[in-house]
Amino acid sequence: MPSSPFLPAFALSVLRAHAGWFVLVGAVLLAIFSARDHAGSWNDGSRLATVECLVDYHTLAIDRSIFVQVPRPEMGEGPAPYPADLPLLRKYGTCDKLWIGGHYYSDKPPVPALLLAGAYQVWQWCTGLTARDRPDLFCYVLTLASSGLAYVVAVAAVYLLGGALRLPQGPRLLLTGSFALATVALTYARYGNNHVLLLGVASAFFLCAARVAAREQEEAGRRSVRWLVLGMGALAGLGYTIDLGCGPVLFACALALVAYRCRRRGAVALFVLAALPWLATHHYFNYVVGGTFKPANAVPEYLGWPGSPFNSENMTGNWKHGVGSFLVYAAALLFGKRGFIGHNLPLFLALPAVVALLRRRTAELPEVLLGGCWAGGTWLAYALSSNNSSGACCSIRWFVPLLAPGYYVLAIYLRDYPAYRRDFLVLSGWGLALGGLMWVGGPWRLNLVPLFWPIQAAALLSWGYCGYLRRRQVALQLALSGAHHAESAAPGRKAA
Repeated sequence: MPSSPFLPAFALSVLRAHAGWFVLVGAVLLAIFSARDHAGSWNDGSRLATVECLVDYHTLAIDRSIFVQVPRPEMGEGPAPYPADLPLLRKYGTCDKLWIGGHYYSDKPPVPALLLAGAYQVWQWCTGLTARDRPDLFCYVLTLASSGLAYVVAVAAVYLLGGALRLPQGPRLLLTGSFALATVALTYARYGNNHVLLLGVASAFFLCAARVAAREQEEAGRRSVRWLVLGMGALAGLGYTIDLGCGPVLFACALALVAYRCRRRGAVALFVLAALPWLATHHYFNYVVGGTFKPANAVPEYLGWPGSPFNSENMTGNWKHGVGSFLVYAAALLFGKRGFIGHNLPLFLALPAVVALLRRRTAELPEVLLGGCWAGGTWLAYALSSNNSSGACCSIRWFVPLLAPGYYVLAIYLRDYPAYRRDFLVLSGWGLALGGLMWVGGPWRLNLVPLFWPIQAAALLSWGYCGYLRRRQVALQLALSGAHHAESAAPGRKAA
């Protein structure tokens, strides 16, 4: 990290020595301050309902949950888990539910709820309180234990990833700060959701992958990758259970990466062995509840309860487009008014970065291809099987985990192409402004983020100006070099 006239030498030395701890503490404080003490949508209400009923009623059915049968404070039934400014949620409760065998169940994957039930049980033992007693504390604690923890893990993983990729300390901190503050990551840490959970898992996975790539290039490091491969398998298996859209795509790509990078049957066996418990747990509980090995929320009959807002026309999981409308919808998922790249401005730089790294055939090319295949496969899967842009939320919630491969690519690009660090700084600066507006509104929103188009236009114009300055600098250097050669050749001509 270069010296600065604004910071004394002692402060700079402390920052260099303890930068990792500052990053960790900062991420923890952001998570603590961001978490809300209520459910804000069908989405998090459905997840929390399963956790409540697992511990309090020992069942996966959510009929008796306060997030389904909402207490009415005005009738003396106790506090409600939804705020007063969401009257429809208070009246009807979560609609993200399935009707199976005479009971309601959450339409969310079961494994994250099983893990959170452990956290709720510990909190209940320590306080003696239940979700019905204090829904505010219940929501806040479980949001911290899920989305907050995942956010901290993701930020820490990105910082460590910069070290694993040998990125200098200044750009490494810039990369971490951009990820933490200039994207949708912090916005989704405000409420319980599986998307930021998978972001935390994916960020840790790419950190392990980067370390495996570094050690596989050294013969002495072959034994040390075993634990990393086990970690990659466990993370990929857990990711599979968190989101049944992009999780299985991550698992398939990760398996291919381990097979190519390690090129040993034993490594592949370790990967599968570590993933298997997660996969088995998910499919067991999914089958117990829904009697099917495919996602239970992909069964149209389970969505046919009275008053259900879902049907075969708007449920995710089947083709709904003509060719023309599909192309428009697929592009809008990335660049439209709710487009994922437009809401995460530094990712604009990741687009040319991928092309440059592929042409250069960087040493981390297999991992870059993994990230590209996972991101592209997830985007294509949801473009083919949905038509609602992931519902009422900030940007496209399905794509939140794809920040992990995006920032992996950016880390390599900032290391190998230092001239583009200014571009990244400019995009991250505008991303910080947009990120603040997204954070205020939270992840569950119906309207466009305020000033979305002006900020995006300003970011792209500023980025274009960075390109102009870079080309101008190159032209000036070429001109100076030409003048220098001309001057050095002049005495020779005179002598001749």
